[in-house]
Amino acid sequence: MEAHALEAVERLTTRPAEPYETITVDPVTPLIGAEVSGVDLSEELTPHQEKEIRHAFLAHHVLVFRDQDLTTEQHKRFAGLFGELHPVALPEEGSDPHVLEIRATKESRAVAGNGWHADGTADAEPSLGSLLHITTVPEGGSGGDTLFANMHLAYELLSPAMRTFLDGLTAVHDGALPWMGQPIPPEYDIPRNEHPVVVRHPDTGRKLLFVNGPYTSHITQLSRPESAALLDMLYSHIARTPLLQCRVRWQPRTLVFWDNRCVQHHAIWDYFPHSRYGRRVAVNGTRPQA
Repeated sequence: MEAHALEAVERLTTRPAEPYETITVDPVTPLIGAEVSGVDLSEELTPHQEKEIRHAFLAHHVLVFRDQDLTTEQHKRFAGLFGELHPVALPEEGSDPHVLEIRATKESRAVAGNGWHADGTADAEPSLGSLLHITTVPEGGSGGDTLFANMHLAYELLSPAMRTFLDGLTAVHDGALPWMGQPIPPEYDIPRNEHPVVVRHPDTGRKLLFVNGPYTSHITQLSRPESAALLDMLYSHIARTPLLQCRVRWQPRTLVFWDNRCVQHHAIWDYFPHSRYGRRVAVNGTRPQA
């Protein structure tokens, strides 16, 4: 491991353990993800519980809550502790405008999220995070895991020269890209925005890599061939560096809350023809800043 990469990893793996009083936090890996126990999300949280969950969220970026029996309103209430709810881009007629049903069956020919991405980065203000509550897992309990990758660390593992080069760049994020080969619904107001390639987390100030395959069209300051080559390198870095990643194995009644500002995820579709079902609620974010 290069010296700069080793230093970045050691900063995280040698930090002192946090003393939690109202919850238990068990890291999934030393670098991303944690399972949180000792809390019932169907109940209103105490101020101390809320404070400790916020702290764990910023420290680990992905929080896994097992054995949670939640109504839609309880799900939304917990999400609402972190900000206003983010509306679904294309809600089904008669559905809750803040609840996205995540469903795959033997009739599915594609599933959402089957590839590395962050949600809705073509928006002017992409969501702060998503809270996915899975209630039905594939038959036999295997398959359908989700991978998460730490974009702070993705940036920090790059060479100092590459980080300096990326710091001055911006990229166009285009909401039409995920629809390539499919008709775009006429009611969809396609978002298209330019964001820095490297942004700072609004709560911690820590730098992170902010490009992803489904939404990033091109880097503005480069020629199209140069942009494609650089983006392909960065996407390969994210997908092929296991150190960045954790893997969440879903069980029924599991809720996962991830920080969409500094995490990419990949919902693995390896369970066809079995079914998987859950509900996702997202929280409004802010415009990414360099």
